[in-house]
Amino acid sequence: MEKNILCFGELLLRITPDAGGDWLNTNNLPFFIGGAELNVATALALWQLPVQYYTALPDNYLSKQLLGHLQQNGIVTDKVRFWGDRIGLYYLTKGQDVKHDALIYDRAHSSFSELKPGIINWDEVLADVSWVHFSAISPAVSQSAADVCLEAVKAASAKGITISVDLNYRAKLWKYGKSPVEIMQQLLPYCDVVMGNVWAAEAMLGIEVVPDIHESGQKSIYLKEALNTSEEIVKRYPKCKAVANTFRFGNDNDINYYTALYTAGQFISSKEYSSNQIVDKVGSGDCYMAGLIYGMYNNWAPAEVLEYATAAAFTKLFVESDTTNKTVNDIQKAISNE
Repeated sequence: MEKNILCFGELLLRITPDAGGDWLNTNNLPFFIGGAELNVATALALWQLPVQYYTALPDNYLSKQLLGHLQQNGIVTDKVRFWGDRIGLYYLTKGQDVKHDALIYDRAHSSFSELKPGIINWDEVLADVSWVHFSAISPAVSQSAADVCLEAVKAASAKGITISVDLNYRAKLWKYGKSPVEIMQQLLPYCDVVMGNVWAAEAMLGIEVVPDIHESGQKSIYLKEALNTSEEIVKRYPKCKAVANTFRFGNDNDINYYTALYTAGQFISSKEYSSNQIVDKVGSGDCYMAGLIYGMYNNWAPAEVLEYATAAAFTKLFVESDTTNKTVNDIQKAISNE
């Protein structure tokens, strides 16, 4: 029997007003179901892997509708904890990036942010699980959420479960008095797979990047810095088996995208993609993380893992949603330029 992949994080609703304010006249405010870890789970379920999702939601009709929707998408939600009073929200102006000023969080006192250590039976949650994924967004929302993340990775590590983390850095979070470095340095010793980029590693792990690297604009310099960062992460955190770095440059629509993977002492980079017709940047990194998990779970060679994850992330840029709708076949066609 196949072991399950468990994604642990906060379910969010993304509210998407248009920049011009037409939503005020039409009484129509689009929304998407998201959250970094749920985006990963949705992709993996679409690609036919056994996926469970664990979060905390208030015990109400809306939560049950949302969980029913996830179940229809092939995600097992039986272990979700009913706890607290509200579902987290965020507002992002249509077409903008999550790092843009158009991002507004409304997550204070959400069910997930008010989780506390000692209330979750991790033996039950981790039963029949071989992989746990979380992102650095989860410990960013509150001290108690960070404590629960530490509890989770300790429990999973003790059971020999593979643990992956996305070093998502959100400057508008981390408002409870702790720096990202203070918290993430406690979590990284338990992680086997680390994804991010050189700037996230600097902000979240204190691994310095060469000053003025952006002024170079040279791919070779970016990749050299990614290698240095990867080697430093593995040196500091010996449990780590793989480090992935993503590079996405350009303006609102004109994008260049490539990635790199360091594993077993080898550093490889992907083919480069470009487009001037981007639809939605949200969730592209989550789709990359899902691609890494998909390839590693299936025991692919590192180069295959890298190219699949890169193509998965790039093709997500053309999907108006927090999650991809691209199948394994779609992604493999993108790799071969069919």
